[in-house]
Amino acid sequence: MKQIYLLTAAILLCNLLNSQPLAKEPQSTYRYNQTFVDTTGDDYRMDDGIHSLNEIVVSANRFEQQRKNVPQQTEIITASSMAFDNLQTSGDVIQNTGNILVQKSQLGGGSPVIRGFETNKVLLVVDGVRMNNAIYRAGHLQNIVTLDNAVMDRIEILYGPGSVMYGSDALGGVMHFFTKNPTFSTDGSTAIHGSAFARYSTADAEKTGHVDLSIGGGKLASLTSFTYSDFDDLLQGSQRSDEFPDFGKRTFYVKRQGDTDVAIANDNVDKQIGSGYSQYDILQKFVYRASDAISHTLNLQYSTSSNVPRYDRLTQGTLQSPAYAEWYYGPQLRMMASYRMGMNKGTGLLGRGGITFAYQNIEESRNDRRFNSVNFNHRIEKLSILTLNADFNHQTGASTWSYGLEGTYNKVNSTAHRDKIDTGIEVPLDTRYPNGGSTVSSAALYINDAYAVNDHFHLQAGLRAAYHTLNSKFDDKTFFPFPFDEVSQNSLVATGSLGFVWNSEGGSRVNFIASSGFRAPSVDDMSKVFESVPGNVIVPNPDLGPENTYNVDLGISQNVNDRLEIGVEGFYTWYRNAITTAPGTFNGQSQVLYNDSLSNVVTNVNAKKAFVYGGNAYATLDISNSLSLYSTINYTYGRIERETGEIPLDHVAPLFGKTSLRWSKNKLRAELYAMYNGSKKLEDYNPDGEDNLPNATAAGMPAWMTLNVKVSYQLTDHFTVQLGVENILDKNYRIFSSNISAPGRNVVVTVRGSW
Repeated sequence: MKQIYLLTAAILLCNLLNSQPLAKEPQSTYRYNQTFVDTTGDDYRMDDGIHSLNEIVVSANRFEQQRKNVPQQTEIITASSMAFDNLQTSGDVIQNTGNILVQKSQLGGGSPVIRGFETNKVLLVVDGVRMNNAIYRAGHLQNIVTLDNAVMDRIEILYGPGSVMYGSDALGGVMHFFTKNPTFSTDGSTAIHGSAFARYSTADAEKTGHVDLSIGGGKLASLTSFTYSDFDDLLQGSQRSDEFPDFGKRTFYVKRQGDTDVAIANDNVDKQIGSGYSQYDILQKFVYRASDAISHTLNLQYSTSSNVPRYDRLTQGTLQSPAYAEWYYGPQLRMMASYRMGMNKGTGLLGRGGITFAYQNIEESRNDRRFNSVNFNHRIEKLSILTLNADFNHQTGASTWSYGLEGTYNKVNSTAHRDKIDTGIEVPLDTRYPNGGSTVSSAALYINDAYAVNDHFHLQAGLRAAYHTLNSKFDDKTFFPFPFDEVSQNSLVATGSLGFVWNSEGGSRVNFIASSGFRAPSVDDMSKVFESVPGNVIVPNPDLGPENTYNVDLGISQNVNDRLEIGVEGFYTWYRNAITTAPGTFNGQSQVLYNDSLSNVVTNVNAKKAFVYGGNAYATLDISNSLSLYSTINYTYGRIERETGEIPLDHVAPLFGKTSLRWSKNKLRAELYAMYNGSKKLEDYNPDGEDNLPNATAAGMPAWMTLNVKVSYQLTDHFTVQLGVENILDKNYRIFSSNISAPGRNVVVTVRGSW
């Protein structure tokens, strides 16, 4: 055992001295579940704060472990909590924690920001299968909305780097989504269970219906789930500040009348016309228990949507001169089929664990046409993704070992064409990614030891070795005559983590972790050609290399009389070879003609140095068995270091948090809570990155706060009604970096049934 701790320490020290790949590892402090647990008949109690430290987390080490013994900062969102919170998308669920900011460029969006990292630097995992793929971009993503929160059993969030257990991309954190499992029969009969709900929200006329059905025998069980949502154009808040009385107003929209685009003045400037969409999600899961030791799970997931309007692009320009007549993402298609063989033999190196094979098919497209242009551009990306995970767990004395391997393969096919809407003729168009196709693959081994020195002191150390390859081919260079035919990269890296947690008998707790890691460049980083923001076009940089981080994390908390817990968590991340956009040239020119417009050339580069630091403070108080108070606040600061001085790192959220008062008695549950954000000043925006500076006000992004209330009443054992009012004061605001205003006053009505 000593060898792994010494080797981990050596890797961390070498990375520090050489400023080499140093990645972040999952860090955690102990956040609060905020769910309801039936403890004495009809009397409900908040299961918050200190009570949740005995919960079991799976994602930290890929196997069950008591939360209090994990040195990473973690958060668990349970199915009952999600049902009570009653939110529209998984992105909204994550935002509601008060510890993660979620950026939106359109209603059908949601891009989580964790500790100053976003998109391809935050890892999404569903049922043990990584979702991040070869074209996850550095901008803003909407992939999280393809995960149906109505069928989730729990969501586990690891704050901070998670490279040892999860590999590339897990710099800011890991969000692991666990879907529900079917129920087996225990008495020889067929076990049939199900649930359904219908929800209506006023801000976007949301109409959502969900039904799931579990049928189980003694050895074979099935779970079927279906959810459909339809969203109209979103109404933003009408109460604006006196300083910015016109902020966010939708003053015009474009309609096609005959052969002409017409700009029309909007009668209701708070209605964000061009934001509505619809979506449905299907899950089918079969579980076969061959024996007490072996199980087989087939997990099928499918999500697709209507066209999703890119709201921020549709609002560019003025009534007299709109920029776009049409701009939308094609249906967001995600299909996953996975097979898992679970093993629970209890002995031997492969005695407890599982092997998971997964195939994912992803399709997305971008479709745009400028105002009164006959050129309708279509760029389509299709991905085929194969993954293999073999994870095992073995206990020897005071050590609990987690170890395994992971292999991934991504194939990207990028096509494009332009429709001439006046003639119906289709002509070629430059593709977003290399038209010759791209492949990305990786292979990795990892090992982690959780060592119990005694009942109060636990050590943890982990190592991962990974090999990544990327190859992109430019078969047709008609549009951009690059001086190369392909872009390739190979990288071999080692990452490590070393941490401890101490729990005293008096309720004190200290957790610490140091870690290194990396993120290998994706096809999106190295090979794309696209308009990042109006007037800027990104071109490939074949010399782009991996970005590396190393991180330290320290948390301290105190439990007082099993009623009050307060804590703080601080982190500092040294960021080396950080990938960020910067002005560049193409064939010696700083501007090129792209999509009929003269655009500045920018490119992804490895900035020499950057850093991010920040912290989280929280408190939870059980005022009584029925009443609980919880509050959390987060601060992050990040800068890129250049010879000419520091500039802001993009994706760094302003000060933000949540304060919640929850009450539960008998069959009634209620919550009154506030969500709040500090301002983001103009000087704190990255001038060249993805902070969407043009969408801010003259002073940046104003501070905001909303007041919200939710009530749930259980009419019978099988029937519940819910009522919520979000943004009670109808505040007009935007979350930092978002290009669509948040919902105004929103009344949410839901009826739920189960059997």
